[in-house]
Amino acid sequence: MYDITVIGAAILDVLTYPVSAQDLNVPSFPAEGISMAVGGDAANEAVALSRLGKKVNLITKLGNDMAGHILLSHFQKNGVSTEDSVLEEGLDTGINVVLVDQEAERSFITNKNGSLRKLALCDISEQALDKSPVVSFASIFVSPLIDVPAMTSLFHSVKEKGKILCADMTRCKNGETLTDIAPLLPSIDFLFPNYQEAKAVTGKETPEEIADAFLACGLSCLVLKLGSQGCFLKSSQISAFVPAYPDTRCIDTTGAGDNFAAGFLCALSEGMSPVECARFGNAAASLAVEAVGAGAGVQSLAQVKERYLHMPPAELL
Repeated sequence: MYDITVIGAAILDVLTYPVSAQDLNVPSFPAEGISMAVGGDAANEAVALSRLGKKVNLITKLGNDMAGHILLSHFQKNGVSTEDSVLEEGLDTGINVVLVDQEAERSFITNKNGSLRKLALCDISEQALDKSPVVSFASIFVSPLIDVPAMTSLFHSVKEKGKILCADMTRCKNGETLTDIAPLLPSIDFLFPNYQEAKAVTGKETPEEIADAFLACGLSCLVLKLGSQGCFLKSSQISAFVPAYPDTRCIDTTGAGDNFAAGFLCALSEGMSPVECARFGNAAASLAVEAVGAGAGVQSLAQVKERYLHMPPAELL
């Protein structure tokens, strides 16, 4: 029924820019801009994928409140299915305040009791996993109720159904190491951490050392996001540095990694090679950082294809 199923968080972001935490030590601070946007790893991926022409089923959890219905309306407008998402009475839909500083880096104020942290394994039905050939778990470490045993069970179920499984990652919350998440890795076909996230769990320094550590635990392919440098990809068959789109005008890095994942997944669903998927992901990410908010940059497949055609070639190692 769908090209890709995306599992994870959907929230509202209230973006203020440019502002740092230190600027808030006053009764009132006049920011240059304040805007509201849809956010959350899975929401960002799903909307970008839909705009790239893919049929997407989003599995997330929302409260039955004003913020939840704003999100549902946004997904409907952007052609993203939420037929397998959960709408729960009495739950506050997650809202983040995002502080974007002069260097386009972000810090967050979050609701510890919001829906962002309430998605659980019981919210993901076996039937929903049958609806597409590719499943993306939008971020390891985001949902505390989906811990390593729960993820291991979910990922095994996805692989038993013969699906391609991709996963992203956020920074570990409780000092988790590669040993802690090792049970998950053999089930994952492509993992998309950024450098700092991967360094934190492996304790390694170079992209090559980081990749080797993941592969030694059974991961099929690591796609290590390196920000303005592009990404590094390694599997048992290939090792490559994939440069970023040149002359990108970075304004806001919010959702850059999620848009990279969407570009990669879009290309993957078209049968492109992993290296070309990474180049397509870099093209999507370059558009994302040139606009404020995670969902403002990528608007169409033609837009990303244009950048992809002008991407520098990958360096095979």
